[in-house]
Amino acid sequence: MKHLTFLAVAILCFPACKQTADTDARADYPIQQVNLTQVELTDSFWLPRIQTIQKKTIQYAFGKCDSEGRFENFQTAARVMKGEKGKVRGFMPFDDTDVYKTIEGAAYSLISAPDPALEQYVDSIIAIVALGQEADGYLTTWRTINPTNPPADWVKPGERWTGLEMSHELYNSGHLFEAATAHYRATGKRNFLHIAIRNADLLVKVFGDTAKHEVPGHEIVETGLVKLYHATKNEDYLKLSRKFLDLRGNSARRQIRGPYSQDHLPVTEQDEVVGHAVRAVYLYAGMTDIAAIYADSAYRKAVHTLWENMVEKKMYLTGGLGARHAGEAFGDNYELPNLTAYSETCAAIGGVYWDERLFRLTGESRYYDVLERTLYNALIAGISLQGTEFFYPNPLEADGRYAFNQGKKTRQPWFDCSCCPTNLIRFIPYIPNLIYATQADTVYANLFISGNANIPVGQNTVRIVQETNYPWDGKVLFRVSMEKPQDLALRIRIPGWAVNEVSPGSPYTYSNEPAAPYTLLLNGRKVEGERKNGYMEISGQWTGNDRVELTLPMKVRFVKAIEQISADKDLTALEYGPLVYCAEETDNSRFDQIRLNPQASYAVERTPGLLNGISVIRTDAATFIPYYAWSNRGEGKMKVWFETNK
Repeated sequence: MKHLTFLAVAILCFPACKQTADTDARADYPIQQVNLTQVELTDSFWLPRIQTIQKKTIQYAFGKCDSEGRFENFQTAARVMKGEKGKVRGFMPFDDTDVYKTIEGAAYSLISAPDPALEQYVDSIIAIVALGQEADGYLTTWRTINPTNPPADWVKPGERWTGLEMSHELYNSGHLFEAATAHYRATGKRNFLHIAIRNADLLVKVFGDTAKHEVPGHEIVETGLVKLYHATKNEDYLKLSRKFLDLRGNSARRQIRGPYSQDHLPVTEQDEVVGHAVRAVYLYAGMTDIAAIYADSAYRKAVHTLWENMVEKKMYLTGGLGARHAGEAFGDNYELPNLTAYSETCAAIGGVYWDERLFRLTGESRYYDVLERTLYNALIAGISLQGTEFFYPNPLEADGRYAFNQGKKTRQPWFDCSCCPTNLIRFIPYIPNLIYATQADTVYANLFISGNANIPVGQNTVRIVQETNYPWDGKVLFRVSMEKPQDLALRIRIPGWAVNEVSPGSPYTYSNEPAAPYTLLLNGRKVEGERKNGYMEISGQWTGNDRVELTLPMKVRFVKAIEQISADKDLTALEYGPLVYCAEETDNSRFDQIRLNPQASYAVERTPGLLNGISVIRTDAATFIPYYAWSNRGEGKMKVWFETNK
């Protein structure tokens, strides 16, 4: 390689403009994903999990959708439209979305693992969905079947758009749009996209340039409309997404609903994450889309303020979001109970979607630091290692008595409200989208996952082969090659945990010293320079086959919470690399006597035969496992936070 220099990463400039409803929508995120069509995993941590979804969980969920009446509702709606009577099956007004989300997961699966039988099956399900769509594009089966008898008693009966706060009609549309655009990009087929477009056109007609000023109760239609805009270039969808956001919290034209629905203030004036946690992070992701596409400075400021409040005052050590079972909601600042934590799996997924958008807006690695923490801890804890049992909440403590998981003390195979299982199905096959990103002649390496990537940069293709055993050790090798010499800046994220930062804003801190500084080598030569915006950059003209070696020294770290987090007062948690650890009763006969001793030896031991292969942490007094793997061996006690020997 010739002419390479080691440069600090410059702070991205993002032009601001005044907030106006008619700002031309010509911008986009300055940084773009390298999507999974260009990435092939060879990884021993994530690839098996994705394959479990592909080989087992997708068909498992489709089977549940069949046996629980999700498919039948679309068929019943078709019969009702012909004048017959029908009855809704299920208990939730958003049961349709279980079908959409499973199709979305199948679509991402078809990209990385083509399967003609699965593709044909998905087409058959899409045909069933089409049966339930009314002539003008309306699609919410329970209201088509019997609008006077909602499936849940907290939903108002009546004609379309009655009681939007809880009817979930627009939530249904949002997941329809997300799934249909994924299916279109995966297969090139327009059968599902056509259904989504017909529904979106109806929403534009009803809610677009009209005097109707109502907004969704449960957000996600906002991001769905943006994805449909990107797929079709129809700006009516983008404008409607913004209208829904601009109207929120505005009492001049409508009766606002309050903090539970993030509808207490205009979105650009909100500065604290409140209410239903999943609704909230979906809203903030939509706001970030608008900040990027409209280059809107007010939206941009608001999403940064909201994210900082969340991460500094309302996020669990695992990256989990939402303290309260009541309302599935965020609590007050620093309200983070462990035994009764809600930390819904869907909220973790929504948080990752939001984190990734904020990174693409700013180029700052702190968003990926939080994304990674959530991904390896709160998020994958939501699914069993077998792929067919699920957590709805994800507490940081279990006493063996409290039935925290919708009436159970361990994972369940399904729920009456199965938003979390199907959300995991749509998310996990999407993970390869999160590894790399590009901006002009810059490539970002954000996650450490073994695989091969072919990344378009200018008129060239940059091939990166990543080899690592992360998260079990911190050695990462990048083999970089290209068809012809290329000016390129490779920016490699240096995780916060590797530079003694637990999380942005320091609600948590390490109380023992790190192992050693990280190192970065280019063809055996140490890369000097400063870590900026969380990245080390290697910049210049790349000419051939080069080796970039990152070493992130790992050791067992002790974590303390700031005193405002009263639930963790005088307690300590353990981390190793990006993983939060816990103790389970099944490994520790004297579970209630476990104390952490900072002077003791903490040995990290690789155990390939345990819990699909993990590294355990052992002391004379206790054994600790990664938090994500708990409750895969039956019911019992568990803790993340422990008292410390004086």
